[in-house]
Formats: sequence, C-alpha cells, structure tokens
Amino acid sequence: MAKVLSGAGLRGQVAGKTALSTVGKSGSGLTYRGYDVKDLANKCDFEEVAYLILKGTLPNASQLAEYKTLLKSMRDIPNALKDVLERIPKDAHPMDVLRTGCSMLGNLETEQDFADQDKITDRMLACFPSIICYWYRFTHDGVKIDVATDDDSIGGHFLHLLHGEKPSELHERVMHVSLILYAEHEFNASTFTARVCASTLSDMHSCITGAIGSLRGPLHGGANEAAMDMIQKFSDPEDAEQGMMGMLERKEKIMGFGHAIYSESDPRNEIIKGWSKKLSETVGDSNLYDVSVRCEAVMKREKGLFCNADFFHASAYNYMGIPTKLFTPIFVMSRLTGWAAHVMEQRADNRIIRPSAEYTGEDLRDVSDISER
Repeated sequence: MAKVLSGAGLRGQVAGKTALSTVGKSGSGLTYRGYDVKDLANKCDFEEVAYLILKGTLPNASQLAEYKTLLKSMRDIPNALKDVLERIPKDAHPMDVLRTGCSMLGNLETEQDFADQDKITDRMLACFPSIICYWYRFTHDGVKIDVATDDDSIGGHFLHLLHGEKPSELHERVMHVSLILYAEHEFNASTFTARVCASTLSDMHSCITGAIGSLRGPLHGGANEAAMDMIQKFSDPEDAEQGMMGMLERKEKIMGFGHAIYSESDPRNEIIKGWSKKLSETVGDSNLYDVSVRCEAVMKREKGLFCNADFFHASAYNYMGIPTKLFTPIFVMSRLTGWAAHVMEQRADNRIIRPSAEYTGEDLRDVSDISER
C-alpha cells in the first residue's frame, strides 16, 4: 500500500532531487548552484546568472559578451505571433497574454528534439519581454513597436520597450537585481508544474506554458501585484498603521508576508528593499517606501511575520514606472531560467511523476437498475 503524505500541500515532503538551488539551508538562505544569491545580486548581471543556472557555471567575460549578443539576436517575434497579440483584449490579464504568447511560439517554433532545448530556452528568454510589451503598447498606446532593440540586457530591453526610451543606469541595475532574485527557487508550485509536465516527455513550450499558468495564481506570483494594490491605498505611514490594524482585526488576507520555507526572513527582501529605498531617494518621494516600511513593522509586531521578496518589489517597480499589471510577467521573464533548467534536469534523469491519492469517497456499491432508482 502506498504511503500517504500527510503534509498539507505536500509541505515538508521531498519530491525529487535538484542541483540548481537550495532554499533556507545555506548562505544567506538562498543559493544558485552553490553561489549565495546576495553575492550574485551584488556582483553579477542577470545574464550571468541565467547562464549559470542553465549551463552550470558562471561565464567569463568573453562568454558573457557572446551570450548577450546571442540573446540580442533573438528578440524579434514572428508576424503571426504579433497578429495573435493584437487580437488579445486590452483588459486581458497579462499573464494570460504571456501564456498564450508562449503557446503560440511553440506552434511556430516547435521543439522537434530535446537536443534543441538550449536554443529554445534562449529564444524564450530573449523574446518574452518583446511579447508582453508588444501586446501592452499595442492595446494600451495604440502603437506597433519595433521589439528588436540594441539594449545590452534583458531588463533594459523590457524597460526600453515599455517606456519608449532607454532606461537610466540605475533602473537597468535594479532590473538586473530583481531578475536575479526571482530566477530560481527550488520546487515551488510553478517549477513543480514544469517538472511534472517534463516527466511526460512533453515539449519545452508546454512545460513553460503550464508553469506560467501556475505562477498566475495570487498565492504564488501575483503577491507583488496584491501588495501594490494594498500599499497604494494608504496615504502615509500613519494611515498604513491604522489600515493594517483594521485588516488584521477583520482577519483579511494580507499578501507579501511569510513564506512556505523561510522561517525567520526572506533573504531576497533585504536586497530589493535597499534598492527600493534608493529609488525613492532618486525620485525625491519616499512616501510609498515609508508606507511599505510601516506595513512591514506592523506585521512583524502583530503577527511575527516578515516580508517576502514580493513586498518591496512592488514599490521598486512602481518607482520605475512599471504598471502594476506587469509585475508578475517580470517574474516570468526571470523564473523562465529556473523552470527551463528544471525541465532539463528532469529530462536527464526522468521517471514520470505520478503520485497516489488517499481516497475519501463512498465504499464500493452496486449500480441499481434505472427502474429501481
């Protein structure tokens, strides 16, 4: 008889092996292939970390330059995909746009053989910002943008397409840090979705499309959007104090706090919080940051809960002029690296993921004749 896993949501259960990351075990609390995320965020560009996660080692200068050049050459998207994006309504959820864009790309550039997985992954990494920004600018601004920019980074490419001009050095650096912090996080819900799909020997686009669907949920990737919606309602720190206390009294769900694995703090929060403060000083308006700090203090004092990576990402993104509805798609642009690396890892030592379930329904019973019912 199969052993019943008693942990709700499979919490605490080991469901496989990975060499990609550790969560809550060593260093500051998060490592990618043995490197502490704090060191990576302080010293690396996102493309270096993507290279590390996907290929196993940090690139040297010439390898990084070559990789960035490769990604630049893969940013444009097919006209057939642009046509699909133009047909998606303005009020569609941007995560649905990315899900559809990824699936359509899979129809146009289908993975024929697993030997193509590196090329397929690099292509998605390069063009996901193009997909979401092409749709956003067409449906919200009425323009058909040229997505083949010459920006040196994926984050810079995204901000350039979104705002129509090259980003400042500070904004591009914050994007590097943000994408690094979100790149990989062990067997979270979306990553596990990708691995389950990969275990059936499905194609890369299907695995990533499934992962996007999982990340779309507000209990996973949507927390930064929910955090922004909340902190924008508060006029100042005192208003935030009163509002938070009221939410706690009414037992309302407050997003962006606590974590399934971390028990004392989320190492990613400290890093992005510092950049949010720097951005607030640059624009000369610290109110959004100050409100966020007060919310953090209230939750720590009242519930003993800490901010996760999503909470201060909200104010950081807002300071860079990024619409709230695009927060989670940025998560996708980053976490794609972890998803794809997990798919590759699953393929390399595969067995279909097929757990058992504990049945709680009726005992065996007979089907009566229709005249007797």
